[in-house]
Amino acid sequence: MNILFFITPKSEVACVYEEDSLRQALERMEFHQYSSVPMLNRGGEYVGTLTEGDLLWGIKNQYNLNLREAESIPVTTIRRRMDNLPVNAKADMEDLIDKALNQNFVPVVDDRGYFIGIITRKDIIRYFYEKKMPGHGRILAQA
Repeated sequence: MNILFFITPKSEVACVYEEDSLRQALERMEFHQYSSVPMLNRGGEYVGTLTEGDLLWGIKNQYNLNLREAESIPVTTIRRRMDNLPVNAKADMEDLIDKALNQNFVPVVDDRGYFIGIITRKDIIRYFYEKKMPGHGRILAQA
């Protein structure tokens, strides 16, 4: 099965960029109500994953600051605990599921390493549930 069936395209994904400030990252994550987001460089390559915990521990351990001061702190200065490992757009379902077991979303990159979107664990579960229980998809659609 082609994993691109599950993809949420880059244009619909909330991301942060390497040169974004700590304040910009906090505000973007708060606005979208996400606990983790992909980090990209301006060329569109996947750099890693930024989480609320990364920001919280970065503020606690690296900075004694207020929100105005956060405008001058690049997100790249925040240490990340871990990055969600990406898959290539040509990856097989086994590789996708292996990553999704440990990540709430899987970044997808093309052959050049450019970010093209994400696949959420929720979409994978919904697909297999619908396959196993035809007609019950409306239950999951409400979740």
